[in-house]
Amino acid sequence: MNHRGYLPRGAATIALCFITALLEGLDLQSTGIAAPGIGAEFKLAPAMMGWVFSAGLVGLLPGAFVGGWLADRIGRKRVLVGAVLLFGVFSFATAHVRDFHSLLAARVFTGLGLGAALPLLIALTSEAADPAMRSTAVSLTYCGVPLGGAIASVIGMTKFEAGWRTIFYVGGLVPVGVALLLVLLLTESASFRHQAANHAPADRRIGALFAGSALGSTLLLWVACFFTLTVLYMLLNWLPSLLIGQGYTRPQAGVVQILFNIGGAAGSVLSGRLVDRDRPGLAVAITYAGMLLSLAGLGLSGSFGLTMAAGFAAGYCAIGAQAVLYARAPALYGTGIRATGVGASISIGRLGAIAGPLVAGQVLATGAGAAGVMLSAAPGLVVASLCAWKLSRRADPQAGAAQAVGTH
Repeated sequence: MNHRGYLPRGAATIALCFITALLEGLDLQSTGIAAPGIGAEFKLAPAMMGWVFSAGLVGLLPGAFVGGWLADRIGRKRVLVGAVLLFGVFSFATAHVRDFHSLLAARVFTGLGLGAALPLLIALTSEAADPAMRSTAVSLTYCGVPLGGAIASVIGMTKFEAGWRTIFYVGGLVPVGVALLLVLLLTESASFRHQAANHAPADRRIGALFAGSALGSTLLLWVACFFTLTVLYMLLNWLPSLLIGQGYTRPQAGVVQILFNIGGAAGSVLSGRLVDRDRPGLAVAITYAGMLLSLAGLGLSGSFGLTMAAGFAAGYCAIGAQAVLYARAPALYGTGIRATGVGASISIGRLGAIAGPLVAGQVLATGAGAAGVMLSAAPGLVVASLCAWKLSRRADPQAGAAQAVGTH
């Protein structure tokens, strides 16, 4: 492998994927940031807001699976450009909704584009990076998601004439420019091009995810993603509203949300480094144990200082835990099924992401408050931690083959 020719191309791919992940993070958290304004304008009860949060996640589920499936057949670049344009157009449309039902429709279609983009970012980064830095590269790309969320929080704290719609204008117009950058600068995956040019045989069947030793790895990955994303999206969507409900001001809630996302970026990168240094078990232990403690802190803290610390820790652990799973996923599958496998795990995780905001809305409707919401997340986290730990210690025969193909 020619490192002098390979590294610049890989660096450009990772940079473009990181920029796209920033947009993904901005839009994923835009509804949570805009929630108080949306709820006030359309007079929505907490349970109805839960449906607004989950509408975008409903689109994420088929988007992730179909996006990954298409990318394994027609190429990562084409599908990614289409996905970015799709979520940009419908984010812009969200700023122009006139009622509850049009709001739900706009968020579903935005979710389709967002869902299709993420598995492609992970697959492209994994295939572009040096094998010794693969998990770190995937985690670096994924940390763009919480940093984009931090940008969303800053936008939400700033007074604009357009009010809550401002964040959707930004999330709609900027992706169009980024899509143009992808068309001009993004290089198609070398692994995919090598396979296509040489007509290399590849098992693209969905059943390959469950063949032989892949079955156990796939099921462990799916369960861990489901429960981890349940908690992550509960926090992404409800954290500002929960903090305001505890008596904090909107600027204070914005500060905690920013710290949550900064912590998430740190957790993503540092957890990826632990995986590359062959310490995935330690990364799992830190992130899942820390998540339980930080959730307790968010629900029970009586001071703003402790709440800020708990918010940072919750972001570090929740997003760091998901980064470990995303860093692990590409190595489980060969080139012909890699994007499909990553997309399938993200889709299953999205079922948890859909459930999280709905569960939080129902818990709040009972009057349990923020502490009740945080407590409801604990059982799922225990299950997720056990699956993630077992996955971290599992030797996958496909991993070596997947890495060998990815270095072409």
